[in-house]
Amino acid sequence: MLIIVPLSGELNFYPINQSFRISFGAPVFFFFLLLFRKMPSVLPGILTALLVVAFRIAKDMAMQDHFHWGTSLEVHYSSFFFYSSYSVLFYLAKVNRFSNRILIVWIMGITIEVAADLVESLSQYAVLKTVITLAALKEMAVIAISHSFIVLSFFTMMKLYETQSREKQIRKQNEHMLMLISNLYEESVHLKKTLQNAENITKKSYDLYKSLTSLKNGQNASQLETFRRKALQIAGEVHEIKKDNQRIFAGLSKLISDESFTDYMDVDDLIQIIVRSNEKYARLLGKNIQFGHSIEGIHPHYHIFTTLSIVNNIVANAVEAIHNEGTISIFVSRDRDFAIFRIEDDGPGIARKHQDVIFKPGFTTKYDVDGNSSTGIGLTYVKEMVEQLGGDIALQDGPDGKGTIFVIRLHVDHLLDKG
Repeated sequence: MLIIVPLSGELNFYPINQSFRISFGAPVFFFFLLLFRKMPSVLPGILTALLVVAFRIAKDMAMQDHFHWGTSLEVHYSSFFFYSSYSVLFYLAKVNRFSNRILIVWIMGITIEVAADLVESLSQYAVLKTVITLAALKEMAVIAISHSFIVLSFFTMMKLYETQSREKQIRKQNEHMLMLISNLYEESVHLKKTLQNAENITKKSYDLYKSLTSLKNGQNASQLETFRRKALQIAGEVHEIKKDNQRIFAGLSKLISDESFTDYMDVDDLIQIIVRSNEKYARLLGKNIQFGHSIEGIHPHYHIFTTLSIVNNIVANAVEAIHNEGTISIFVSRDRDFAIFRIEDDGPGIARKHQDVIFKPGFTTKYDVDGNSSTGIGLTYVKEMVEQLGGDIALQDGPDGKGTIFVIRLHVDHLLDKG
């Protein structure tokens, strides 16, 4: 502000007399005061006023052959009163409290500028005896109106840009949280299955313990007692695992409960989240992958974490399968009571000898740079999740045997239920 206001003040004209100066310094000064919402305007305003006068005197000194300090100061001193009174009035009126009410700020800006013009004119009258006429006052008002209009136009555009940027940031944060909660939801499904397995093992171990207890064989009594105690110990240890899992499951369930986010979302918004997250994933892997998607038919709002968990797993697998560059397309359609998700990629495809086993736990064809295999549970989880929801998943070869197509059919009602 200290630099730009004096410079913009040199774009000027003299509508009233050779002493009364109108410049673009005033609207630029107003704009900066609006920007400094958390800073008192008085000190910056007075410093700016001093620099404006100093700059104009320095300009006269550089450009005039017969420069005289007194004459130059007499011409320019009144600008100090304009900017300093403007900043004081701006501070006293607390204009920035109304920064979201543009009409009020516009009216206050006009009033403050006219008042500052009057202070400047009175300072000129006190020293130079210049006369303030009604026509001059009218011209001050017109200029103040135009200045405030220009300033608030730019200020409003700036606030709109800030709002859009903030909205974009919030959307990114929400998408990140949705993906995070979706992953937690996926883990809770695995954990729920582990709980069930632990419960089954506990029951079987305890049944074994009871069976061994009921045996009557005096010759093997000591051996049977050892087996019996081991079976009971196994049952106890598995029971502890189950209790620990229950505590973890309760915590995960709370994180993905109704208190965290809305549980349902428009399917187009869901697919866009999947596309954006996997675009980032592809860039992270150094791949150039183009994504496309289309939605056909009328769809209700689907459960976020169920849909994200299933579809995102398939899309992420496609990103990993494509070597360097390729395309992935997501199509969503409606067939009566079923929602159909079709994910196509033009990657290397899946060999026919592997197509019957890709959904089995532990099967994988993916290895990291150190030769370690992935867990191979992604597609297993998807298949189990789909079947749990009463749907089905099918694998097809892409056109001309290139690429892979996954088709997932899910009953719409099951996508409306958190399960």
